[in-house]
Amino acid sequence: MNFLRLKFAIATHHRSWRRFISACLALTLIVSGWLLGTPTALAGINDDHYDGNVFVLYGGNGSLVPAKVTLAESLKRNKPALLIYYVDDSSDCKQFAIVVSNLQAYYGRAASFIPVTVDAILPKASYTPDEPGYYYQGGVPQTVIIDQKGKVAFNEKGKVSFEKIDDAFREVFNLLPRSESVELKQRPFNEFSSELSR
Repeated sequence: MNFLRLKFAIATHHRSWRRFISACLALTLIVSGWLLGTPTALAGINDDHYDGNVFVLYGGNGSLVPAKVTLAESLKRNKPALLIYYVDDSSDCKQFAIVVSNLQAYYGRAASFIPVTVDAILPKASYTPDEPGYYYQGGVPQTVIIDQKGKVAFNEKGKVSFEKIDDAFREVFNLLPRSESVELKQRPFNEFSSELSR
């Protein structure tokens, strides 16, 4: 009988001890969260925190990544290509993803859209013109349009306006200038990007 009482007392003591440790751990997590401030999991479009692929989250366009064709394939087909150099933890790239998605709505069938995360560009002594590393200039976002003949028709770093890239595409495709044609209206892809494009 005494043995059973002793066993019951030890089991009760262990359960109490486990509850005490669990409560201490929970309290430690709550206090450390309060002392450290807001966690980085609350990243957004205006900060440089990683929270996923910029085109999927902010451009509302998962069809851009991974790219459907490589630059070499696009050049072989004599098809214009739009290279977009980006990183997922840049507020400028997050904001620019909306512009790229809107451009794809108009030119996605006629041109190859090739997002290039700069982290994937392998360092080499030199690159050939059919490799994305050949055109990269060390900043993000960077937008490069290569025409049907493989010549650079547009190359600019930073958040470039829809209209400026549209003008470059109009020249590549020999379309009427904006002043002589119907104005292209940007169409939102999802609720998030529609809020940002206003």
